[in-house]
Amino acid sequence: MRYVKEAGIIFGMSAAGEILNQLLPFPVPAGVYGLFLLLIALMTGIVKLEWLEATGNWLLDAMPIMFVPACVGIMESFSELRAVLVPFVVTVLVSTVLVFGVTGRVAQWIIRRKGGRQE
Repeated sequence: MRYVKEAGIIFGMSAAGEILNQLLPFPVPAGVYGLFLLLIALMTGIVKLEWLEATGNWLLDAMPIMFVPACVGIMESFSELRAVLVPFVVTVLVSTVLVFGVTGRVAQWIIRRKGGRQE
């Protein structure tokens, strides 16, 4: 019954995000609204992390399965992709390095802001 309650909270936030997506005129995906609602609920204490931990961990463990269809689609479209393979690979590599760099800088900034030690 615990998993049903936890999934209900997660999917409820997702449904609220869908409603916000219909009501607000911004070009923001419904899932992003749902994630922000869940973040706000967790930060304010309306929802406790313990209420979501088991189901959230299970969803994170199952996440790699969700990438299989995208990988298969790329493999099936490789003949079309071959014409733009070099720009595609360069874009993927550059964007990956940028994401790593920005994430590292933001993490360092947060650690310094909180006054924690940085290794």
